[in-house]
Amino acid sequence: MKISRTIHMTNSGRKHKTNKIKSIYNNMLAEFKRGEIGYSTIAILGQSCLGSIAVILLLMNDMPTMIKMVQLFLVTVFCMAFNGAVLAQLKSKITFDLLIATILLSACVIVTNLV
Repeated sequence: MKISRTIHMTNSGRKHKTNKIKSIYNNMLAEFKRGEIGYSTIAILGQSCLGSIAVILLLMNDMPTMIKMVQLFLVTVFCMAFNGAVLAQLKSKITFDLLIATILLSACVIVTNLV
């Protein structure tokens, strides 16, 4: 084998910067996995209440019926998908991702109907 006379460069002076949101997500996912049974129970209650508030505000708002029904469909489907994922005991990552999606969708519907 031929001996190389080049100097090997290392990245010891440079720290790898991780994305803050990804780091927070990974920490929350690890915590969710650790206590999945308890967190799933609390999450079902919380996201169902948040979804109900979104639906009430949606139905109280005066907008075209088609838009109202599409939003109602999305909120209902996302809430049911999370509840089904918990009942089917899907992988923790899928369940956690559905929880985040459901909360974000319900929050967006609430904010858009309050404005």
